[in-house]
Amino acid sequence: MPRSLSNPTVSAVQKPAVKPKDRDPVAAGQRDAAFNRSASFNYFLSDRVEAGVALRGTEVKSIREGKANLKDAYGLLKDGECFLLNAHIGPFSHGNNMNHESLRTRKLLLHKREIEKLETATKQKGYTLIPVKLYFKNGRVKCELALAKGKQDWDKRATERAREGDKEAKAAIARSQRR
Repeated sequence: MPRSLSNPTVSAVQKPAVKPKDRDPVAAGQRDAAFNRSASFNYFLSDRVEAGVALRGTEVKSIREGKANLKDAYGLLKDGECFLLNAHIGPFSHGNNMNHESLRTRKLLLHKREIEKLETATKQKGYTLIPVKLYFKNGRVKCELALAKGKQDWDKRATERAREGDKEAKAAIARSQRR
């Protein structure tokens, strides 16, 4: 038989649950840290590969702040290793004289088989490696690389026409559903 308390209201009142502080969506991995919007416009993207990125501490903190840009970046395969070139990661706001360089070459971490597969694919004429996005996965920065072939001007116009047609079709459907 349970023991009775002299003041039953004290035990009956539950403490309010402490609401955990909302984490930044980029740091939590819910949103991309950087996205290369011009990649799909300038290239036909085919095979995609996830690669880890060897970074310094201030670079990771800058990416969490949203200071990464992949617009002119590209991947390079050399001596059985993969590198990320021209990826701009801005300086950390609370950094000191040990802050990183914005445009330094960063090593991409891939398995040997993946590197060999990408090497054979990029040896074909017109193919290159383009970083599509940077994001966090289990607290680590990952880079999604795509095997890309450059588009000509007429390809870009055709893509724009198709995008415009899809947009008009969606608008027409939305108009018809409102009536």
